[in-house]
Amino acid sequence: MMRLTQDDYFAQLRQLLPPGPAWGADDGALLARELAVLAGSFATVHARAEDLLREASPNETTEMLPDWERVCALPDSCSVQSSMTLADRRAAVAGKLASVGGQSRAYYIGVARALGYPNATITEFRARRFGRRMGEPYGGTDWQFLWQMNLPAAQVKVRRSGAPIGERYRVWGDAQLECVINKLKPADTLVRFKYG
Repeated sequence: MMRLTQDDYFAQLRQLLPPGPAWGADDGALLARELAVLAGSFATVHARAEDLLREASPNETTEMLPDWERVCALPDSCSVQSSMTLADRRAAVAGKLASVGGQSRAYYIGVARALGYPNATITEFRARRFGRRMGEPYGGTDWQFLWQMNLPAAQVKVRRSGAPIGERYRVWGDAQLECVINKLKPADTLVRFKYG
């Protein structure tokens, strides 16, 4: 959407006037000054409408982030508010909106992607059985209830220019991802996280 300025609205309002000398073609005329005031108000409303469209996306919101968090019941038990950056808070809202439920690999990889890990993979373990190939990962019977989320690296989040005042300069690890996955995993399974 193109942002219209006060001058754009002023030109539009002038074009809406009927022709004739009674309407004052001079920019200093009373009517022109009144149109300039109206044009300023229209430009402000237009700018705020564009802001509202931007704020409607949880990935770009700033002003309405507290409202998005309230709607998504955040912060929850998995939110580490003190160490969450603005981007983390946005990602938490997007992750909460994207999580519709499921127990497939694709679902958990999608949750990890929504929380900032686009290259996450999952390894599932199986109990040792006769006829399995050599070199396959296996373990005792308890291993069939364990799965592993492989993450490319432990995230070190560094504060960027323009970040809100009070944000930490550097945060290590991802307690939020681990909490969310543990909260969503099937109750009869265990999950471990492998970074790097």
